[in-house]
Amino acid sequence: MKSSPAPGASGLTHIDASGRPSMVDVSGKAVAAREAVAECLVAFPPEVAAQLRESGLRSAKGGIVDTAIVAGTMAVKRTHELIPFCHPLPIDGVRLAIDWRGERELLVECAVRTTHRTGVEMEALTGATVAALTIYDMCKALSHAIVLGPAKLAGKRGGKRDFGKAAVAGGKE
Repeated sequence: MKSSPAPGASGLTHIDASGRPSMVDVSGKAVAAREAVAECLVAFPPEVAAQLRESGLRSAKGGIVDTAIVAGTMAVKRTHELIPFCHPLPIDGVRLAIDWRGERELLVECAVRTTHRTGVEMEALTGATVAALTIYDMCKALSHAIVLGPAKLAGKRGGKRDFGKAAVAGGKE
């Protein structure tokens, strides 16, 4: 099999030397333990946040947090079907945590682990954002003024560069 050309002059890894999109060839990389943590905020209008706190984060559709955790986990496992140049990866662990941050924001945190030749940043970001979208879906009957984001990579370990949260993935499932 012919390997992908080197990254283009732009330095982007998914653009080949001729400027065309290209999936990165990871066959020469070492297999390593890799982890990533991503976050996404969900901000509610004050009256909606108060109603959700009063209901114990339950809506007419059911448990908001439990449903978001299931959706985020499913999204992690299907990231390669959504993002064109993501490699399908064996996922060793996923942990989603959703809790109040302040009076009217929920913080969604998604930690993902694998042992492979490429990292799980996109899987963690996909899990966090799909969980946040699910929260929106579960709560939209209360208000369409719910705001998602920012979504961001909070940390990663394994591969060329480590950064961010010291306890990436926390080692817990």
